[in-house]
Amino acid sequence: MQDDTSRPRLADLGIGTGPYPRGQHNAITDVAGVRVGHATVTAAEINTGVTAIVPDALSAGCRSVPAGLAVGNGYGKLVGATQITELGEIETPVLLTSTLSAFRVADALLTEVLAQPWHADTTSLNPVVGETNDGFLSHIRQRPITADHVHHALAAAASGPVAEGNVGAGTGTTALGFKGGIGTASRIVTLNDRSVTVGVLVQSNFTGTLRIAGVPMPAAHMLPDPPAETVGNSCMIVVAIDAPFDGRQLNRLARRAIYGMRGVGADFANGSGDYAIAFSTAGNGTEAARGWAGEHPADADLSPLFHATMLAVEEALINSVLRASTAYGPEGRVAHGIPIAIVRQRLRAAGATALE
Repeated sequence: MQDDTSRPRLADLGIGTGPYPRGQHNAITDVAGVRVGHATVTAAEINTGVTAIVPDALSAGCRSVPAGLAVGNGYGKLVGATQITELGEIETPVLLTSTLSAFRVADALLTEVLAQPWHADTTSLNPVVGETNDGFLSHIRQRPITADHVHHALAAAASGPVAEGNVGAGTGTTALGFKGGIGTASRIVTLNDRSVTVGVLVQSNFTGTLRIAGVPMPAAHMLPDPPAETVGNSCMIVVAIDAPFDGRQLNRLARRAIYGMRGVGADFANGSGDYAIAFSTAGNGTEAARGWAGEHPADADLSPLFHATMLAVEEALINSVLRASTAYGPEGRVAHGIPIAIVRQRLRAAGATALE
């Protein structure tokens, strides 16, 4: 894993938040009741892993939470997608991994969830597993992810700060010509006198020309060697919100998350599998305690949350690149971490940063 002290996040570069402030950790875990865990797998020419996003609301008293799905381009293997669309809910944590390991991860996730006492009589369960292709930096055909890795990611899930860059499901990904990985961010919106937190976690692995605060950061000009290739060319986005959205509203929120990719320069190539899953943690009686009186927000009031979601996605994607360090794969392949000194220089030259 990279030295976190040497690689800044977007906020450390003096880039503002737009109209909505960041949460305490600027992470998906700023949404109360959401935890994140990673299992990172590195070996000879292997760079891969698992990332688990765990809604604590899933429990004996709450077998599912409201959820929505948006597909930007369906070139992927999102396990459990059709049931999310059909029923507007998820029944398990959301796990992210490598493309060819998605099915092993789904089976292991089933084992973990069915082992809970409240699922003793369960006969049908919909595991949710997303993926991107880390084949540029890893021997993807080996499918090295095991049930132990899934168990570790779930057991390690915690609130608070979230590790980013070369970690978990982002260990072997590349994005926008640089090393990509896991990124996260959050925004806080005041909606009808209530504070609403929206948090985002991304697994970045797609092409295009990176923009940070609107400033182009072309890998071809910033790296000494040719930019990293992106195999499979995909992005997974997970959005959590603590307002009581229903499945239809969460579908709408997920679509805005996909739109956020364009803000950082995604080119939405033919082979890109771009998916967003959005879920609400407000349930099991908690919405009444927070003043919602069991009602969903009106559609007419959602525009600020749509905007905040897009901003959080953009920042999470940028964080996934900023925090990722150079990684080496099979056959001498290299994905370079973005050169931070040049990023700072370009931002200063464009007047995009408040820092000197």
